[in-house]
Order: sequence, then structure tokens, then C-alpha cells
Amino acid sequence: MKKILLGSVMAALLTTTVMADKISTYEYAAFKSVDDVKSALHDNGLTIVGEYDAMQNPDYHIIAYTNQSLQNDASKEDRAFAAVQKVMVSKADKQLVLTNPEYFLHAFLQDDYKAEDAKNLNATLANAFGKLEASKDALDDDDIEGYHFMMGMPYYEDMIEVAEGKDLAAKLEKNAAENIVFKMQVGDAMLYGVAMPTEKGEKYYLAEIKGEKNAAFLPYMVMIEGDEAKILHPKYYLAIAYPQLSMGEFMSISGTPGDIEEYFNTLFK
Repeated sequence: MKKILLGSVMAALLTTTVMADKISTYEYAAFKSVDDVKSALHDNGLTIVGEYDAMQNPDYHIIAYTNQSLQNDASKEDRAFAAVQKVMVSKADKQLVLTNPEYFLHAFLQDDYKAEDAKNLNATLANAFGKLEASKDALDDDDIEGYHFMMGMPYYEDMIEVAEGKDLAAKLEKNAAENIVFKMQVGDAMLYGVAMPTEKGEKYYLAEIKGEKNAAFLPYMVMIEGDEAKILHPKYYLAIAYPQLSMGEFMSISGTPGDIEEYFNTLFK
């Protein structure tokens, strides 16, 4: 009887292991110029909402795009962050780095995630850019929705309110000015992508963890919904953008979450 029970347990464990597919955080494609990437996105029905040099470095040029499916799926409360995906033209590594819709949409849409929409977008990207190679950064598909770095660390829903009150969009647009990479209406929310070219900004913290290769998750985003402006908690966003980050690497940028929060606080003064 014990042997039968043990065999059943092992079979269940093996089945669970087989069923838990790894979903890559990023996908890599053959290098194209910025203009060719923009043309490929446009030709495949995707709308470019903004672009900029991440980390103030023209070797890492990021193009943010959307489509109607993304906007529809992201139109519910606290879901606007899912409305945009990104492609980084990396001259440094001679490749394209794409945020994987099946990963980031699952993370940002939570239980509103529609796998078919993410897979359809991935098929569109493959048509636009050819063979897509999975990054080593990845999570099991059943771990993405409830991801947090470790016990006591924030989840997706643990967003930080960086401002509250009236005229938040006007304040942000005045103070962030040329650092606004994109803005778009998503349901009842306004979503902004904002560069952080400060001394302790993206150029600093990505260099500290040697994360330039996978900087396609930038720019950092802020969502204005009602009378609140919220960002994803940096201890969540940086961790899910770099799921292979070690504790030592995370500790090397221990001040960064506070720096990011403070930066966005000042943009609404």
C-alpha cells in the first residue's frame, strides 16, 4: 500500500512539473534599425505611443506600442499598466529585446488575464520580427499572477500612491515635461511612461545590477485614476522585470525603491 501511495504522489508531482510551463520575461529577435522596428510595428497593426533612449544612452532605444486589444483588456480598474508593451533596439547587443506579452500581461492583468489575447499579440510580434528567442529570465506560468520577490515583499496590487487630489495630470505634465515618454487614455485612467534621468535614476540602478541588456521594461509608468496617482511598487516591478535577481543584487539597489517613489512624488508638487 505504501508503495502505491508513494507512486501516486510521485506521479502527481511529475504531472505538476510537466504542466508548469516556463514563460520568458523577454524575447529576443534579430537586430533591426529603429526606423525598421517602427515600420514593422505599424505594418502589423500596432500603434506606437512613444520612444526614448533608456538610461540616457542611444544604444538602448525603447519604443512603446499598443493596440485595441491591449487597451480593452487594460480598461478595468488598476489594470492600465497592461495597455503598453515595449521593444528595445539594443545597438550594444545587436538585437531587439521585446517585453513578452504572455508574461507582463499575466502579471499586470492578474485574474483578468486573457491568454488568447497575449498569444495573438505574440504571434503578431513573430510576424513582425521573425523568430523570437526566450530569455533566461522567466517564471512558471502559474507563479506570475501571484508573484512577489520573497515573503514580506509587495505583490502587484501593493501599488504606491504618489499623489492624491485634483489636476494631477496637469501637475505631472508641467513637472515631468520632456521626460514624459508617452501618455494615453486607458478606460477611466491616464497612463504615463516617464523617464528618470536623475543621479539615482534608471542609468544608475540598472548599471548596479548589470541589467542594461533587459531594460525593455522601461520607462517607469504612473497611472492616474480618479483623484489618485499610483505606481507599481518598485520592489515588485524591478523584481518581476528581473526574476533571476539575487538577494545580493537586490540589496545593491536597496535605496532605489525609495528614490523612485520620491521622484514621482516630486512630479506632482
